[in-house]
Amino acid sequence: MIADQIVISNTRARSTYSKDKSSEKPKRSIAKSVSWRIVGTLDTILISWIVTGTLSLAFSIGLIELVTKMVLYFFHERIWNRISWGK
Repeated sequence: MIADQIVISNTRARSTYSKDKSSEKPKRSIAKSVSWRIVGTLDTILISWIVTGTLSLAFSIGLIELVTKMVLYFFHERIWNRISWGK
């Protein structure tokens, strides 16, 4: 009886696993990049403003950080999407 339940649960796990295994589309990676960068950039601007005391400098730092980290995150996501480990 217990063995039957293990076999049944393992069979079900495999069927849902194949659905979850599909990779993300690039548009999803872009959307995740943008949403995360908004949060991260607001954090950077706030920290930069506290450290420098200059709001214009904080926004300059935030703008540079926004662009560079969004591009880096996109490529980071696409590389990890190709790695099958943990899927």
